[in-house]
Amino acid sequence: MAATHAEGVRSAVRRGGREGLATLGLLAGPVGWQLVFFVAPVGLVVAYSVGVLAFASDEARFTLESWAYLFRGPLYLGLFWKSVRISLIVSVAAVALAYPLAYLLALGGLPRRYAWMLFIVAPAWTNYVLRVFAWKVILGEGGIVNSFVLWTGLTDEPVRWLMYSEFAVIVVLTNVWVPFVALPIFVAIEGMDRALLEAAGDLGAGRWSTFWRVSLPISLPGVFAAFLFVFIPTIGEFVTPLFVGGTGGFMFANAITDLFGPGLDWRTGSVLATFLLVVVTALIVVLARALRLEGMGLAR
Repeated sequence: MAATHAEGVRSAVRRGGREGLATLGLLAGPVGWQLVFFVAPVGLVVAYSVGVLAFASDEARFTLESWAYLFRGPLYLGLFWKSVRISLIVSVAAVALAYPLAYLLALGGLPRRYAWMLFIVAPAWTNYVLRVFAWKVILGEGGIVNSFVLWTGLTDEPVRWLMYSEFAVIVVLTNVWVPFVALPIFVAIEGMDRALLEAAGDLGAGRWSTFWRVSLPISLPGVFAAFLFVFIPTIGEFVTPLFVGGTGGFMFANAITDLFGPGLDWRTGSVLATFLLVVVTALIVVLARALRLEGMGLAR
């Protein structure tokens, strides 16, 4: 009896060991990938930001001078807050445009709603650079908008602030993100319990009252997720401002690319990159916690 029990224990230990090795083998690839292509590069950037590593003629010594310059001078912080403002505008505009589309497809009773959703998302399959250059054709001095304005006689010269400005960056980024924003909102609304809407109608609530008191609160987690989905990548955007922003649409990430590129100031560039990473990570943690509390019914 004791021998049988001991053998069972040894068998369980061997089985547990094999399962542990199998789990370790499955995790080795993803964990190794993250260590090599994320943790290590971020560590190098942090090391450059504090002077432990140096580029070209810089002396490798621990220093926080670049960090002090970031918080002491208005140049980069002002550019950062400008990027935050643009990201907020783009995020709010994208959500505001995508929500009615998602709501109509989810609750509008349209036939083949998934085909319509596919039609909305289809432009996102086009090459990103091609879409940006298409907006240059639309907003440029000789573009569609200016040609129409001149043809109608509304103005005698092209409207130059349409292109190479903050306005152009906001318009292009909003257009780029609307298809992606519609998806999480559509999923949140489609998963809504229709019985709640019927109950609101039975209690005498009109369409607008039902929307404000039932539909919108239930879909808010999807709206917040969509907002976060746009805001985080937009605050680090540099391609669109490079093509259509000009000096007026210059953003924080453009300063980072210039410092690592033509400026050859890797220390300051690393400071800005680390600062942006810390801010975005903190934002993700705060909003993820808020969404979790909202889902648990604890947030008010």
